[in-house]
Amino acid sequence: MSEAPEETVWQGKYISAKRRGTWEYVSRARGIQAAVIVAIEDGHVLLVEQYRVPLGRRCLELPAGLVGDEQDGESVERAAARELEEETGYRAERVEALGGFYSSPGMVSEGFTLVRATGLSKVGTGGGTPDEDIVVHRVAVSNIAAFVAEKRAAGVGIDVKMLVLLSGDLLGQPPV
Repeated sequence: MSEAPEETVWQGKYISAKRRGTWEYVSRARGIQAAVIVAIEDGHVLLVEQYRVPLGRRCLELPAGLVGDEQDGESVERAAARELEEETGYRAERVEALGGFYSSPGMVSEGFTLVRATGLSKVGTGGGTPDEDIVVHRVAVSNIAAFVAEKRAAGVGIDVKMLVLLSGDLLGQPPV
């Protein structure tokens, strides 16, 4: 398949609307990527819940943040550690990159690196920046499916990346 040239239709501070032939999609401005964090320790995982403007409601997610939005040349691991502490109030001794992924490649070119954070210690209250209003949940891995179902029933959106934790349950196997 021959590719048409990419055209930027509109660009804001953080995102760009683009077109390639008849295909329209969105990308992060300035090539910024994201880090998504599986912070897991002692059979528990940290989740965050926050209001998401595009959904018009709160959403249950793995902690995450942008890489390089505050400091040029920032590593994925450093950004993930910074975001984990800011959002959840937990500091990680170890942050390990697990690979790159795309959550909605038919509509968004944004990729993210999934990282695992371990050696967790509570060092603050979390909650993110004042405009984020993040609620932190420490959930037993064995209770993830029930917790997600409870949140869904309460009208909370569920981020697709939660499938990382739910996949075993959905496939009839123990969760990862």
